[in-house]
Amino acid sequence: MFERFSKAARVAVVFAQEEARQLHARRIEVEHLLLGITECGSEKVQKTLEDNGITTESLRERLSRKRTTEPLGEEDAAALRSIGIDLDAVRETLEASFGEDALERAVPTEESRWARFGFGGAMSPGHIPFTKEAKKVLELSLREALARGDNRIRAGHVLLGILRGANPTTRELLGGEEGIRTLREATHDLLDEAA
Repeated sequence: MFERFSKAARVAVVFAQEEARQLHARRIEVEHLLLGITECGSEKVQKTLEDNGITTESLRERLSRKRTTEPLGEEDAAALRSIGIDLDAVRETLEASFGEDALERAVPTEESRWARFGFGGAMSPGHIPFTKEAKKVLELSLREALARGDNRIRAGHVLLGILRGANPTTRELLGGEEGIRTLREATHDLLDEAA
């Protein structure tokens, strides 16, 4: 299927992998594909997103902020406090011992017991796998292109796939159902112009 992607759509997927790596993600999520689309090189798609308040910088900032609160959020902190554990005190102690960005650097690696002996099983440093939802978005991109009668999957089709297969995080980043509806219409208009 990847051979049907235009250059901009391919670049978006490559950037999604790089963004996932930069955000210390273990998998490429739908939100990383969205981030890749903002950098894909298709000026018209980027302009459509910018016109709707979605930029690379704003997405990176929001995803970075989300990542730092994801493992243990406010509800988790309250639950820990109820049993006598102060999460803020634990974080302060870790940062005092290992540096301010200790929690950001602490990304566990996947390794099987056989990988230590050279029999594979470890994730290669260059490869980050797609989640099932991100793979589905790429399939939806193909379906969007076919439904429109297009023979190539362009960045706009990938964006339509993201809009159709948005996970909760991406839905929030896109401005909810109203934002998704507005972007879908604008993207269809953009693809109609290109046809």
